[in-house]
Amino acid sequence: MARRTQVGIIGAGPAGLVLANLLLRAGIDTVVLERCSRTYIEARARAGFLEHRIVELLRRHGLADGLLASGTRHTACEFRHDGGRLRVPYAALADDCAHYVYPQQDLVKDLADTFTAAGGTVFFAHEVTSITGMVGGRPRITCRAEARATPALELDCDFVAGCDGFRGPSRLTVPPANMRTVARQYDVGWLAVLAQVPPFSPEVVYALHEDGFAGQMPRTADVTRFYLQCPATDTADDWPDDRVWHALGRRLATGADGGRLTTGRILQKGVLEMRSVVAEPMQHGSLFLAGDAAHVLTPVGAKGMNLAIADAETLAQGMIARYRHGDESILGDYSARRLPSVWAAQEFSDWMLNLIHAPAPHAPDRAFREQLRLARLRRLADAGTHAAAFAQTYVGSGRG
Repeated sequence: MARRTQVGIIGAGPAGLVLANLLLRAGIDTVVLERCSRTYIEARARAGFLEHRIVELLRRHGLADGLLASGTRHTACEFRHDGGRLRVPYAALADDCAHYVYPQQDLVKDLADTFTAAGGTVFFAHEVTSITGMVGGRPRITCRAEARATPALELDCDFVAGCDGFRGPSRLTVPPANMRTVARQYDVGWLAVLAQVPPFSPEVVYALHEDGFAGQMPRTADVTRFYLQCPATDTADDWPDDRVWHALGRRLATGADGGRLTTGRILQKGVLEMRSVVAEPMQHGSLFLAGDAAHVLTPVGAKGMNLAIADAETLAQGMIARYRHGDESILGDYSARRLPSVWAAQEFSDWMLNLIHAPAPHAPDRAFREQLRLARLRRLADAGTHAAAFAQTYVGSGRG
């Protein structure tokens, strides 16, 4: 089956669906291709922390109704260390800017519903097998359907937006000589746990413990995301449920005033690879990368989904300018416009990772690094310019 469109978008995650909605509203013909089923992407638990500037971006484009109605506004976070608690009221330090906690799968459902209700086309369960014609020709995306009775699809387009993640075909299609990938692999892992239990505190909690970092990220009234620092070589099998709850209780403990950790059913468990990657440039001919296809961050600081949505808006602005006015300057400068924000987020994530992670038990400089962590924590406790700068970056109060 052959089809023609102006923009082919690979990936129906936050970046792909934000871009699709913005282009459709501008009258630009757009088709979205997604490897997974709609049921799967609307149930897949991922991030859920939306920065102030991204909430405002979605509100500005009429895409924030669900998160504003059902999301939870967050204005402070808490650091725990050695039985003590440091609450950082970042909204008060950043002109009342706040986060919203809204599960990514709910945002994806909202965006997909809005796009399809407006007449947009998404081919779910269609795996891209090749992308050709990116330079010197007309791009063509070829994909096969999961259902064997459905014919293969060939999509001819003017531009391809790769919003299909780090391991998707978009980035891998670019010849290595035309795109540099720089990366850092951290020597720790995070056990990510999604549990059907209420959060013990309404705020995000970061615990700095000698056994390793532990964190609580509220999702809903009865579902909570937890993280535990662990060796990078660990797997979920190394962490039976009893061990998970014991480690969380030990690392997050501060006494009765810190809230009581409730144990319960663990819905999901897996070890995250802690790495940071940036592809430069984020474009190649008629192919433009957004989100994890262009850059991967550690979960520290919760910047990944936010950067992806900001990429999508810039890409939409460039494509709209191209089709409405014949102006290709934004598209031509897409990488130059986005990479400073990408690297700023990488720097913040790296800084915060070094704040919350315990040094390796046998590291020769463990005592020195531990004192550096405490110095950083003390600076956050002093509500001066350093704490204000942390708050503004953490909450995303500027343009990103």
